[in-house]
Amino acid sequence: MNGIPRTHKAAVLHSLKQPYVVDHARPVPELLHEWEVLVKSHVIGLNPIDWKAPELAGRVIQASRSSSRIKEGDNVICISTDYRDLRKAAYQEYVVSSSFNTVRIPPSVPLQSAATLGVAFVAAALALGICMGVDFSHTADGPDLLELVQKNASSSSSSSGCYQLPDDIRAECLEGLAPGERALPGDWVAIWGGSSTSANLAVQLARLAGLRVATLVDTAKHGLRLSAHGSPLRPDLLVDSHDPDRAVAILRASLGPRLRFALDTRGRDSAAALGRALRQEEEEAPDASPVVDKDAPVTPRQSPGPASRGAPRAHLVGLTGLPKEPAGEEVVYHTVPIKLYHEAPAVGEALSAWLERLLEAGALVAPDVVAVEEGFEGINIGLDRMRRGEVSGGKAVVVLEQ
Repeated sequence: MNGIPRTHKAAVLHSLKQPYVVDHARPVPELLHEWEVLVKSHVIGLNPIDWKAPELAGRVIQASRSSSRIKEGDNVICISTDYRDLRKAAYQEYVVSSSFNTVRIPPSVPLQSAATLGVAFVAAALALGICMGVDFSHTADGPDLLELVQKNASSSSSSSGCYQLPDDIRAECLEGLAPGERALPGDWVAIWGGSSTSANLAVQLARLAGLRVATLVDTAKHGLRLSAHGSPLRPDLLVDSHDPDRAVAILRASLGPRLRFALDTRGRDSAAALGRALRQEEEEAPDASPVVDKDAPVTPRQSPGPASRGAPRAHLVGLTGLPKEPAGEEVVYHTVPIKLYHEAPAVGEALSAWLERLLEAGALVAPDVVAVEEGFEGINIGLDRMRRGEVSGGKAVVVLEQ
């Protein structure tokens, strides 16, 4: 196996709420499918819910037999949304990755930076592209994800060139948006979360696609950093999220009915606040002076279909939770169909190849690395620091090999 050892180091979790234990003689995972690659891990990106968001940067040791894009010796990002396959777990020296979930890293991007953005990029791209219908085809030749999924999805997995959508994401992918409801260049999207890497990538992708972005953050912690940041991370409208009711009032006074899309990266309470901002019939809170020109024209769009009752509905995407309150008739709740990335090879390949082009062109800025630990022992240290709230405004990484 090209000098690959039979065993390697891996951090193993024996029970919940316990620290990871380093196993020094874990069997090296084997490739089972022709589209898989084996990667030697160099840098691991830590995420708040790590078993659900493994990502790492490393070097390809064994290439796929079916993909010509990924070659032996390439430096790559491995983005695993296939949580049940332990061969793809990040906390080990050698990791299996599907070629269509593997992204080549250009020389201009350090491995530490590369290990911070994969999962957030996929979540943001699917939230915008599937749940809001954003077309990225004019952004570094990106994909029109909604069209790609709806064109290739099949009710039968045996259909040539097609794939079967899992039942739990089928309605989201095929029925979430009525005709005429897709987000278009010039439309506004509100994104709640300043320290979240998913919010970071969502702001960048939205602006690259021509959307206007209102970012809701704790301005005492993140306001100066975001307002001073160069495009594409700097929002069009920065709103302090410290007082949610006030934040909702500002969004209503500033944008009114022009705000039809919102993405929450924090939790159920902030998602509920965004839901209130999207429901324009409610009474506005006092003392909410508009800060954006309300007379600017609304983006023209196609006539809505029957599901939209004569007017385009608003759309709220929750990455970590949705409001307890019913959505109602004018707001649609969305959950990101993250498993599309590994269940639908065409989607995975389109997103991975697009991320390569964005990085190569310097069009996407990786989240800041704000904490660095070393070795497998550093995994527990880094996770503990995150639990204590010591990592904010960027990502923590663990360096296994320079």
